[in-house]
Amino acid sequence: MIQHSQAVKTILKQVSNPPKIGLILGSGLGDFVEAFEDTVVIDYKDIPGFGTSTVKGHEGHLVFGTVGGKNVVAMQGRIHYYEGKGIDSVVAPVKILCDLGIEKLIVTNACGAVNTDFKPGDLMLIRDHINFSGQNPLIGPNDEAMGPRFLDMTYTYSKQMGEIAKTVAKAQGLTLQEGVYMFFTGPTYETPAEVRMARILGADACGMSTVPEVIVARHRGVEILGISCCTNMAAGILDQPLDHKEVIAVSAQIKDDFKKLISAVIEEVK
Repeated sequence: MIQHSQAVKTILKQVSNPPKIGLILGSGLGDFVEAFEDTVVIDYKDIPGFGTSTVKGHEGHLVFGTVGGKNVVAMQGRIHYYEGKGIDSVVAPVKILCDLGIEKLIVTNACGAVNTDFKPGDLMLIRDHINFSGQNPLIGPNDEAMGPRFLDMTYTYSKQMGEIAKTVAKAQGLTLQEGVYMFFTGPTYETPAEVRMARILGADACGMSTVPEVIVARHRGVEILGISCCTNMAAGILDQPLDHKEVIAVSAQIKDDFKKLISAVIEEVK
């Protein structure tokens, strides 16, 4: 906690208007910060306790600015559990965002489509998630000042923010799928058998991130919107191998639609 306090002090020396809305930008989606005005950029490595990502497509910048007149902060890239730094390192950045005072969090990711009605390039509103990692960032001592020991996850993803996203997408003529995201640890892509299992369990998409940050943000009372970019069909659906280059390439193809959707959502949320 001392380290997080130092991180907040470091950030506030450079940022005069603390943000109310936070964003976590997944693989290949970091260009969203181009929509910001009055931008301030801080490298992760310059923030005590923040950590840096080792994954291509995760630039490692904390970007502050305004969108639609609202103060926002974006994590341009995230740390993943598979990088081997431990679950505490994965969620340290979102704890710092919460300590800065964010009230809403828009969390995004690149994922594999499990639902065979989806296609690469689709955006999916996360309605719920399945934590298949065997990890939970709330394991250990609980600080009741932060949140309850036993956290209710019934309403993890904000219905209100979800409805705003659906309304905005419709107005923009954008197809916004809706479904359940399943979290695997990675770094291997899921096997075809694991993808079949995920579908049986009710998942529409699968990936290697998002859920740890969401749990911590929910624990601290933050309202959450989740958007996944389906960059590929999950293993076994098509008779072809998977490649991270495809993830980055498809993310780049839909970045304009993504930018328009998220910008409009930020403008509409209260």
